[in-house]
Amino acid sequence: MATNVVMPQMGYDMREGTVVRWHKREGEAVNRGEVIADIETDKATVEFEAYTAGVLGRIVAAEGIAVPVGNLIAIITAPGEAVPDAGGGEEVRPAAAAAPAPGPVVPAAAGAAVESGGAPAGSGDDGRVRASPIARRLARERGIDLGLVAGTGPNGRIVEQDVLNYQPPAVAPPAVAEPAVAPVAAPPAATVAVPADGRIELSRMRQTIARVTADSKTTAPHFYVTAAVDMGRAMALRREVNDAADPASRVSVNDLMVKACALALAKHPKFNSFYRGDHLQVHGAMNIGIAIALDTGLILPGVSNCEGKSLLEIAAATKDLISRANSGTLRNEEYSATTFSISNMGMFDVESFTAIIYPPHAAILAVGSVKEQPVVRDGQLGIGQVMKATLSTDHRVADGAEAAQFLMEIKRVLENPVSLLL
Repeated sequence: MATNVVMPQMGYDMREGTVVRWHKREGEAVNRGEVIADIETDKATVEFEAYTAGVLGRIVAAEGIAVPVGNLIAIITAPGEAVPDAGGGEEVRPAAAAAPAPGPVVPAAAGAAVESGGAPAGSGDDGRVRASPIARRLARERGIDLGLVAGTGPNGRIVEQDVLNYQPPAVAPPAVAEPAVAPVAAPPAATVAVPADGRIELSRMRQTIARVTADSKTTAPHFYVTAAVDMGRAMALRREVNDAADPASRVSVNDLMVKACALALAKHPKFNSFYRGDHLQVHGAMNIGIAIALDTGLILPGVSNCEGKSLLEIAAATKDLISRANSGTLRNEEYSATTFSISNMGMFDVESFTAIIYPPHAAILAVGSVKEQPVVRDGQLGIGQVMKATLSTDHRVADGAEAAQFLMEIKRVLENPVSLLL
């Protein structure tokens, strides 16, 4: 039977989306879970996967055209089945998603690794420039010709960092010249040209972040609890693990936080829930979102099923998530299915801060830097490695004592870190 594919709602405040690229043509076979399109919202661009197998019988939404949530974008049919009139198939919708988190904090990876044999300037066999949706949007905003940008992504695909690194040549290169591959570098400091009258236009993503944060603060009554965590034993454990671990699985402080939060959520499931008016919707899976700062704004993809992942698996998953966030290849469920979130500004030498809750989460943990400070242990003064963590909680979900107990469980795990390895 034919299946109607509709524009998904990837965020409670999302009203429309744009198909920036179809990965399949009409008449091509589609497997369940296969990426068939890149969809752009105000906040991010994600890969949209097919929720059923068959044949892409008809493409309804043209590339580059905004489509309201719930409207038909394509029809998938069974092999050999006639394509019905638009709207005649069985509707399939992905699960609703949440909006991006307000608050920065894990810097995005510098860029995708350079692959040998990649096509110059991201061009494909069909002559079309291959670029991630975020790279295309950034190039449009900066007036950059993607045909002049060297791609460092898989098969020469142009990723966001390639556009950020691009420097226009002083003299246009000959048509036959091959551009050099742009080096992978740390993101440059964001610069904004301010006109004489002082007006700065806001991007769609920044406007959305403004709306979401105002919404969250207006709707969810926030309160905050802060604890100082002695990270000495956790940092020692991290060094030992990293000395023995594969480079791809090296553990960051943020990975320690994700694992500690997963263990604490198991004992305090109320903080892994959504407020639904007359009840709390508690989630069995612990999908912990980490705020990632991109040049174009902030997103909050998540590491799924943290309750079943080891510390090293979380570390590897986080690195992969940041890399794909940077290249614009996140999957819909990574962007939409988070149930708790962490905002970490420790790498910016921020000691303590409070974060705005990411709707519709019950809480968000704000993590500062690990600093050497005087500490007293067993009546003796010494030097310890101390980190401050602040939990922002929706008072409709939990009270102060419950928030304190949850935060104290996170503190207990980090100060007795052997459980992080179990």
